[in-house]
Amino acid sequence: MFGTILRDKLKRGNLCMGGWITLGHSAIAEIFSNAGFDWIVVDLEHSTISIDCAGDLIRTIDLSNVTPIVRLTSLDPGQIKRILDAGAHGIIVPNVTTSQEARDAVGATRYAPNGFRGVGLGRAQKYGAGFKEYLEWQKNGPIVVVQIEHHSAINNLHDIFRVPGVDGFVIGPYDLSCSMGIPGEFNNSEFISAMGKILSIGLEVGCPAGIHIVEPDSASLMQSIREGYQLIAYGVDIRMLDIAARRGMEIAREAQCK
Repeated sequence: MFGTILRDKLKRGNLCMGGWITLGHSAIAEIFSNAGFDWIVVDLEHSTISIDCAGDLIRTIDLSNVTPIVRLTSLDPGQIKRILDAGAHGIIVPNVTTSQEARDAVGATRYAPNGFRGVGLGRAQKYGAGFKEYLEWQKNGPIVVVQIEHHSAINNLHDIFRVPGVDGFVIGPYDLSCSMGIPGEFNNSEFISAMGKILSIGLEVGCPAGIHIVEPDSASLMQSIREGYQLIAYGVDIRMLDIAARRGMEIAREAQCK
């Protein structure tokens, strides 16, 4: 039930592929769900998606038997409570730099005495009819993925990754490179070294390693799999649409010039 399927796959060391949604239309959620992803992120940090719209996207993903995860705008217990009540199976917390932030994220997903989340009756609890079942699940249930996207987090990674209830991490390459003063320079040796260190510590601690491959590129995907990333978000809806549209126009222009 809920997010336990994804957690079980992570514990077995299986590759878990995810999609990423920033456009608030349920058709996109359904298309991505039918594509075969294990989990799909509804992104609240870098989109105009509202809580109300997020609830519709979560419902669509969940009813497609795919794990719905929400990337928060920030480490906000109020927002965490609302999206979990809407039926999200877990969260991605942006810009985690300390173990205390990781503990706060886990605590915000659990009811007392295991955490400090407020108790409500929403879709997750079947509007009250499934409260006892949900009460048992939430003790260990909600998936918590921390996002590592600032160089200041690197010295704290051992402690962050060992926090009970943290199920994995995802590297945010754009913000990480910006925090290093080399925005978007993914071939820079300093950036490559930082990425390698984060991955190495994750593998050492046994915390499932994740990465967001923003540009949908099969070569980058295969390289990430070979390197040991297990929790891979592949592409994002807006980039997939843009790339496919532009490629079609390039082919048309080339044909017209012949």
